[in-house]
Amino acid sequence: MAAGSCRLLLLLLLPWLVMASHSPPGCKIRITSKGLDLVKQEGLRFVEQELQNITVSDLHGKEGQFHYNISQVKVVDLQLAFSDLYFQPQQHLVFNINNASISLRFRRQLLYWFFYDIGSINASADGVHIRTVLQLAKDEAGRLKISNITCNASIARMHAGFSGTLRKIYEFLSTFIVTGMRFLLSQQICPSLEHASLVLLNSVLDTVPVRNYVDEHIGIDYSLLRDPAVSTDTLDLDFKGMFFPRARENQELENHAVEPVIKETERMVYVAFSEYFFDSAMHAYFQAGVLAIELQGEKVPKDLEVLLRATFFGTIFMLSPAVDAPLRLVLQVSAPPRCIIKPSGTSVSVSAFLNISLVAPGRPPVQLSSMAMETKLSAKVFLQGKALRVQLDLRRFRIYSKQSALESLALFSLQAPLKTLLQLTIMPIINERTKKGVQIPLPEGMDFTKEVVTNHAGFLTVGADLHFSKGLREVIEKYRPAPTAPAYPSSRPAEPSMDPRQL
Repeated sequence: MAAGSCRLLLLLLLPWLVMASHSPPGCKIRITSKGLDLVKQEGLRFVEQELQNITVSDLHGKEGQFHYNISQVKVVDLQLAFSDLYFQPQQHLVFNINNASISLRFRRQLLYWFFYDIGSINASADGVHIRTVLQLAKDEAGRLKISNITCNASIARMHAGFSGTLRKIYEFLSTFIVTGMRFLLSQQICPSLEHASLVLLNSVLDTVPVRNYVDEHIGIDYSLLRDPAVSTDTLDLDFKGMFFPRARENQELENHAVEPVIKETERMVYVAFSEYFFDSAMHAYFQAGVLAIELQGEKVPKDLEVLLRATFFGTIFMLSPAVDAPLRLVLQVSAPPRCIIKPSGTSVSVSAFLNISLVAPGRPPVQLSSMAMETKLSAKVFLQGKALRVQLDLRRFRIYSKQSALESLALFSLQAPLKTLLQLTIMPIINERTKKGVQIPLPEGMDFTKEVVTNHAGFLTVGADLHFSKGLREVIEKYRPAPTAPAYPSSRPAEPSMDPRQL
């Protein structure tokens, strides 16, 4: 009976446990097959560079009275015309190279009785097939990484061209030499690509911002919530997308917003932001205590100062010693602003209070009024490079007294001038702060172009194409750790011997 009750309780709690384990993302990125085509072009150049640096061991042997030594093998040309990069569910990328060719040049040494020959040989590996499967996953820091790689490489044919006085002898030995070189070359392809993926490409992914500072007040957490979801056409990444005050870096803001849903696949990449993304930014600024502006003395517009003194003339007159004292206006947000995203546009609701005081030199400030303000700002969200920026504009504005309805009527004449104050003085200050924007989690060297913003109910998406402003090699070299000097001196590898007796 007790076991049955436990099973029933577990069934009742299971939907809640599933919901709790699936935290909705504040930011979501989708890379489509079109974006993967661009990545393939840059990746192919990178693979060519890696394969050109393949190091093949020396080959030496003996057949009867023939002694041979093959050394200094170098890749001189690559033809990787037939390649493909595609998604493979659930977490994989597959990179195939078919029917490629690799041209080599190496140094030959041959001893046959008393005849000694030295020179170079040109060889070609044809029908090269390489299949590489990259497994993508979230690491402990919440960063996308290549967690594993499987690689298979084969060479269908290999030819070597011989010349010199002992050409016929080389042709006799070509079976041994070509077979050995084919084996050694095929054994070096996969280790080279494994190092390129697990070390070099992961160093590029390390440039993706995960948890960094936006400015002196707030930071942002772009950690992945889960492993990437890969379909045949798309790769989806769910990021936390939460801002935090730098003074309280471990503070968490629960996400109750609508989860972004990306259905489009026409552009190379899509980035979606929920209301939570923007709400957490404003909540972090509010917690940091920076959503306040003070204007005093000459900073208060002259026309507004005259109107304020006329409005509060009776109060000021009763304070006759402070009649000529400067005015001070303190505008402070009273609660974290809220973002509302609708198909028709994006807006921000702000509640604040405005304190108006007289500040006489050497005397305590005298408060003339404390009024509440409710404003609605229209927000234009756009992407430039990799920076998400917001331009705010005042749409609606209302003030009222927190003391009485009668005082609210008296403040009605201040509605228009205070709105003008916000538009001409306060809004430029706010927009200057948002001008820098916040970086989208893309690797260094990759930027957006042709951005189009689309609003939905509870989230917005930015569809864009991708552009490589820097090559993979350039980014890798920039962040490659400097080589360290060996603890003990090491001798250089000896050059192949020119003395036939040492063959």
